[in-house]
Amino acid sequence: MDRIEIFRWALLPHLEPDPRPSVPAETSLAAVLVPVVVADPEPRLVFTRRSDRLSRHAGEISFPGGLLDPGEELLAAALREAREELGLSPGAVEVLGALPPVHTVVSGVLIVPFVGLLREEPSFAPNASEIAEVLEFSLPALAAAGEERELEREGRRFMSYVFDMGGKVIWGATARILWAFLGVAQAARLLPGPRGQED
Repeated sequence: MDRIEIFRWALLPHLEPDPRPSVPAETSLAAVLVPVVVADPEPRLVFTRRSDRLSRHAGEISFPGGLLDPGEELLAAALREAREELGLSPGAVEVLGALPPVHTVVSGVLIVPFVGLLREEPSFAPNASEIAEVLEFSLPALAAAGEERELEREGRRFMSYVFDMGGKVIWGATARILWAFLGVAQAARLLPGPRGQED
């Protein structure tokens, strides 16, 4: 069994194949792709750093994705956004299923994250009007970096999962999605111990 098959069969039981989330009132639906590059020497996840010129979430690190277009399906939106932001062809992604949705109360968005495997080494063509930088971090490094701590943003103090990857800080909704994915990876025995620590 090759590595991508190991990931496929390990992750599948922990993901929702056909998510149909209940959407609270006054809430918009969004979908993101959690791209997993299954390659040597270590599997890694792909993130984007949003352009500083954007009106919403400028400069933040996120997974590729965004709000649904009218009448659009969740998965179609995640794959469309990954193509628009990164130039990633839908045919290069094997979507396994979804993690639990994440509700951002302040912005009123319910985000459905889809986990997708990339068998080949990706070649990205980021959209410069939206994406400042493409970032890739290994699963073990992410698991070792994750912690929960208090943050302050725009005068608000709150608790958040935080992953400080050499000064590139993942927090907020993206960190919550990442924390959930790492939990799934550990349950699937693709990572050791709780949050990367030995049992």
